[in-house]
Amino acid sequence: MKKATFSKLLLAFLLVFSLVLTACSKDGDKAKDSGDKGDKKTEEKEDGLYSIEDFSNTKTNEGKAIEGGNFNYGLVSDTAFEGTLNWNFYDGNPDAQILTWFDEPLLTWDVNYVYTNDGAATYETDAEVSPAVLEKLPADQAAEVKENGVTITFKIRDNVNWHDGKPVTAEDWAFAHEVIANPKYDGVRYGDITNVVGVEEYHDGKADSITGIELIDEKTLKITYKQQSPSLLTGGIWTYPLAKHIFGDMPVDKISSSKEVREKPIGFGPFIVDSIVPGESVVMKKNADYWRGEPKLDSVTIKVVNPTVVVQALEKGEIDTVSEFPVDQFPANAKMSNVEYLGAIDRAYTYIGFKLGSYDKENKSIKPDPNAKMADVKLRQAMWHAVDNDTVGKKFYHGLRWNATTLIPPSHPEFHDATNEGRKYDPEKAKQLLDEAGYKDVDGDGIREDKNGKPFVINFASMSGGDTAEPLAKYYIQAWKEVGLNVELLDGRLQEFNTFYDRVGQAGDDDPAVDIYQGAWGVGIDVDPTGLYGNVMFNFTRWQNDKNDELLAKGISKDAFDVDYRKKVYNEWQQLMVDEVPVFPTLYRAILVPVNNRVQNYSIEEGWNEKQNIAVTAEEAPKAK
Repeated sequence: MKKATFSKLLLAFLLVFSLVLTACSKDGDKAKDSGDKGDKKTEEKEDGLYSIEDFSNTKTNEGKAIEGGNFNYGLVSDTAFEGTLNWNFYDGNPDAQILTWFDEPLLTWDVNYVYTNDGAATYETDAEVSPAVLEKLPADQAAEVKENGVTITFKIRDNVNWHDGKPVTAEDWAFAHEVIANPKYDGVRYGDITNVVGVEEYHDGKADSITGIELIDEKTLKITYKQQSPSLLTGGIWTYPLAKHIFGDMPVDKISSSKEVREKPIGFGPFIVDSIVPGESVVMKKNADYWRGEPKLDSVTIKVVNPTVVVQALEKGEIDTVSEFPVDQFPANAKMSNVEYLGAIDRAYTYIGFKLGSYDKENKSIKPDPNAKMADVKLRQAMWHAVDNDTVGKKFYHGLRWNATTLIPPSHPEFHDATNEGRKYDPEKAKQLLDEAGYKDVDGDGIREDKNGKPFVINFASMSGGDTAEPLAKYYIQAWKEVGLNVELLDGRLQEFNTFYDRVGQAGDDDPAVDIYQGAWGVGIDVDPTGLYGNVMFNFTRWQNDKNDELLAKGISKDAFDVDYRKKVYNEWQQLMVDEVPVFPTLYRAILVPVNNRVQNYSIEEGWNEKQNIAVTAEEAPKAK
């Protein structure tokens, strides 16, 4: 392929991509229709179930907004937030929820998950790979990059400034890449930048700089990527700068624990962090110099709200909205008089994962263990067949979570294989598979022993949370018991959020006591699942498979600019995961967000980034009647 054709190829891809999205969204993604302005009425069905299609994603405006005011945001969690408040270092959703209020990516995306030129920076693909980069590379590597790579020029807007008044610069953007690529970096984003030419050499100490990054001027940056891919423009670019004037002289391994991250974090978003009560709350004031325009609100207060009391906090007007409302509590509170419920299909799914190895932190790679307790594929297949996730979605979540079939959720309708039924609930099939694998009830007590006739106990890690957390975990344990498997909660109890992820390996340290676990993944705006199931730390199962590697590579190849080709690849990948079951999806999810009636200009639409326009019609939030 000639490099001069890349821009045309990219344009053609985006056009076809948008057409496919439009066609697929007709039935599968109504909640994200940008034309929906809040006139839908939530209706309960005769069977007591609800549908995400009955919700709007944009708040209805009523009344006249006042000047200023404070907005109260409830961070729904049963545990304290960690407080790593920098995009380059955070690794948990609670911290991300806080970050979105005071910092943001330089590129934003639209409802189709494609980067736009409406953000704090614009981008343009170059017709040719940068000659300045090619001349620094060995001949063989230069030829490969010239053939397969692409250079993109980014320009940061002149009025984009850090909260301390310093301009956000191209050097800040380059510096973020240098920190993440540094071997002493203690965050989890290294895998997000390895497509940049020279990152691996810099990380391995073979180069003093990242060859593929060029500083053109204070606001202009060029980055050359090794592999041109449709994923580049749907999440494949690292878009978060790091203020070099603050962190430039700081040891890389000290940044994440510094007060500039934990106590006085900085960004360039619509609000400025004013004070933090660690793990509990954050108070922010408006950023009058915000590049999109001065916010209408004076301040925002974010505070952790336990799922068990979120309803009371909403009813009392103590919070205006929440990060996410526990959908199991919706039916009893559907008619709450002082809020309007917004809804959308979540870019996420819950799943059961099987521990099949460990992580080599030194070499940053997975070490599969062929002798792992859960290594037998028939055992894993049986455990999926043993659970009735359709009933789980209806019983525990009233239809607002529903049976998941594959690891690409319907939030990405163009690539979700709706024809793939996954593994259906079939306990007899589960028993058959376990018999075939050699897990049999030797002593007649109804519980199967292992292949050697010895007691077989599976340790199950599951998180604490809302009202459904414990009964849901108990349901799965009972379902597995009914096919003869002895599954017990790890330590005999649910694990709180931070402890759970530490033990399943979020920092690369796998607790050998964990055999299986129940987690949840957000899939990001790009459909590429490499960041969760490739040779990366977030692949908590520690499963590796040659076919998996092959398909993941194909999904982000040049050929994948052909949407039909990419769909075929990801359909094959979805089936591979149904066959191999390193994890199995349990439920797809709806997002429900109640918003107080006094709030205006609030939305959960994909790509919405207008927090500066949020306003309120009264100083105090009205209470429920």
